[in-house]
Amino acid sequence: MTVIPFINEDVAAVAKRANDRIRNPKAQRAIVLVIVCIALLLDNMLYMVIVPIIPEYLRSIGAWTEIVAPVSWTVDANGTNVTMPPGVTRYEGESVAVGMLFASKALIQLFISPCAGYVIDRIGYDLPMMFGLTVMFLSTAIFAFGKSYGVLFFARSLQGVGSGFADTGGLAMIADRYTEEVERTRALGLALACISFGSLVAPPFGGILYEFAGKKVPFLILSTTALLDGFLLLLVMRPVKQAELLERLDKGAPDRPAVTPIWRLITDPYIALCAGALCMSNVPLAFLEPTIALWMEATMTDVNEWQIGMVWLPAFVPYICSVYLTVYLARRYPQYQWIIAIVGLAMEGVMSFFIPLCATFSLLMIPVGLLCFGVALIDTAILPTMGYLVDIRHTSVYGSIYAIADVSYSMAYAIGPMIAGKITDLYGFAALNVGIGVVTLLYCPLIVLLRTIYVYKPMGSEEMSVLMEEPPAKTFKAYMMNNLEMEPTDIDGVHNHLEQRGGEEGRLPDPVPRNQRKVKQMTVSNPIFAMADKDGDTRGILESDSD
Repeated sequence: MTVIPFINEDVAAVAKRANDRIRNPKAQRAIVLVIVCIALLLDNMLYMVIVPIIPEYLRSIGAWTEIVAPVSWTVDANGTNVTMPPGVTRYEGESVAVGMLFASKALIQLFISPCAGYVIDRIGYDLPMMFGLTVMFLSTAIFAFGKSYGVLFFARSLQGVGSGFADTGGLAMIADRYTEEVERTRALGLALACISFGSLVAPPFGGILYEFAGKKVPFLILSTTALLDGFLLLLVMRPVKQAELLERLDKGAPDRPAVTPIWRLITDPYIALCAGALCMSNVPLAFLEPTIALWMEATMTDVNEWQIGMVWLPAFVPYICSVYLTVYLARRYPQYQWIIAIVGLAMEGVMSFFIPLCATFSLLMIPVGLLCFGVALIDTAILPTMGYLVDIRHTSVYGSIYAIADVSYSMAYAIGPMIAGKITDLYGFAALNVGIGVVTLLYCPLIVLLRTIYVYKPMGSEEMSVLMEEPPAKTFKAYMMNNLEMEPTDIDGVHNHLEQRGGEEGRLPDPVPRNQRKVKQMTVSNPIFAMADKDGDTRGILESDSD
């Protein structure tokens, strides 16, 4: 009969099998990866889900002063008065306040992430990540029930605290579990795919649920998912920590290895270069997300509202293809990831020039998709490289290094929403994109400096274990060859290549004349030929007992 858990199988048996599964190291890594991917997906969905909800909701509750045209007011820094057509309503102070609301999460995260990295390096990954998921749950619940701009601003800022701990702890946990370069690249690529999917699917997810179910429903779904992810993390990491503690006690190792301070990491020129590359790779997205919708409304006469909301969603397909391609190339050519990063950043810069030239929605999808393809190339190449730099140049503890990576992301998304709109008002959308393209292309030559980091490869765990393990127990007999006849020779007092004893009463054996020397028995891992120097007559051949 087919065994169905919880139906015709005992609950204790199911629990035991699940516990055994969790204790399996390979299964642990897979479960940890799933937990981290869910956390990153939720964080980026929370970041973008408010885009179609909060501006409309704040208007509906009367958060802004309404001004109905025809009325003259100053619309730019040059003092030009523009009279709006009759019937058009302007909401006083809306753009600045909404921009600050969107940017507050990244601003708070910018300062919280270094603190999170410091804590993670000293107490481990699971507790800070659990704290981050709990704060994300609370902030999302406040979003669901908040009814004023001040409460929503507080919830958005609180989300930055949770994201700083959850994102940094999650990326560091992946780097700690996946030590091989190819596996780490694949795992971090999957995490980046979840980040991208969360950012792209959140606006239509939030807009549809807000339209048909109200403001609370999308936030309650996300907060419940964050809570369940936290419980799963707690369930999995308890046996993992017990196993790690027993392993450290067996080896007599300290509780935590010595860590490299974050200030020393950021002053490492290669790590600073990688952090700058991550920041530059996200500048186009951070500056385009708050401005591209208004530009489409103003320049594309046949564009629909649903097309404006879905402008980023088709780019998910090239993003996933780029992640897959980068993982494949990293497996085949791990020493050339710097070239992948240069190609990705250059592609972003070139596509920034083409975006303002698009006159239709379908044509706009081409440069937007290729831009996201480039973002995935550089992010998937640089994140594993930062972990690799810590392995070969510092201590292999990953909290601070991925706090630096999180700060790089946050810096782009903190500055973008605040100044992108102002630049567009002053100089136009085309000038904004030209500036983005020039800056990203100018950064590309700096990434060439990363080509030297793969000259010295760190010793792997298997090689280290061979050096640290006890000497092998297999012994070999020694034979002395005189006059082409081989006779076995047994000499007491020599045990293996690490341990030697002298003759009687602990004294060393008497010297043996050159022409009477015999090869001594020793313990070696492979058959070897032992010989006297070239002037002697004695030669010995070592053969295994098992032969």
